Amino acid sequence: QVQLVESGGGSVQAGGSLRLSCAMTRNFYGTYIGWFRQAPGKEREGVACIKPRGNTGYSGSVEGRFTISRDNAKNTLYLQMNSLNVEDTAMYYCAASGTACLNGDTYRYWGQGTQVTVST
Repeated sequence: QVQLVESGGGSVQAGGSLRLSCAMTRNFYGTYIGWFRQAPGKEREGVACIKPRGNTGYSGSVEGRFTISRDNAKNTLYLQMNSLNVEDTAMYYCAASGTACLNGDTYRYWGQGTQVTVST
């Protein structure tokens, strides 16, 4: 059974950092894996992805502040988030087996989410 389990969310002050982790039960080589977020009352937003060849993609709102990476030996996906601001407050989800980087509709597997709250 495929499972994705996120961890690392929490509350942080603006300007701070958090690192999210997503433990996966398989490696999903050859597919897109990524992070998405959804704030209350807003649509889901693609944040970052790792493409099948290993290069990465980011939304314009996080590029330069967030870094996506993976540890293949641990089947774990990470999202390092720096310079957080209140607009980054959302539930963050990891997803796997996608076919387009920041399009959540193309991803087959999803985690349960981890909450990130940024305060001033």
